[in-house]
Amino acid sequence: MSWDLKKFSELDINYLYEILKLRVEVFVVEQNCPYPELDNYDQHALHLSYKENNEIIAYCRIIPGGHKYEECSIGRVIVKEHARGRGLARILMLEAIEKAERTWNVPSIRICAQSHLQKFYHSVGFHTISNEFEEDGIPHVYMMTSKN
Repeated sequence: MSWDLKKFSELDINYLYEILKLRVEVFVVEQNCPYPELDNYDQHALHLSYKENNEIIAYCRIIPGGHKYEECSIGRVIVKEHARGRGLARILMLEAIEKAERTWNVPSIRICAQSHLQKFYHSVGFHTISNEFEEDGIPHVYMMTSKN
């Protein structure tokens, strides 16, 4: 299994298009949630992806601390619909955590998680740090992991 980690400046136009298309397919169309997908954080992020048959099927972005939150964050966590149920989301998150810790030696990582996914994120080391709130019409919570 080979994961690809790129800075924004390393993304060629076709790769960037594929990432943005996937994010819109899942977060805007599949979840029926119009929201500002292009948010000016991509330029600061590391982009982690996994391809099969020349298609990105798992992706997330890792944003260093001081940009979106004080802490490093992981977001836009996606597994393409036809590839779900294979454990790729778990592998993706563990890879992202490892990349963030290795790249920036971060003491903690913050995520803004859809509330119904808390159990999954707990299973990869996050704990809930906020009450539930609505973001873009979907219930969310803040979650954090830290080295202890």
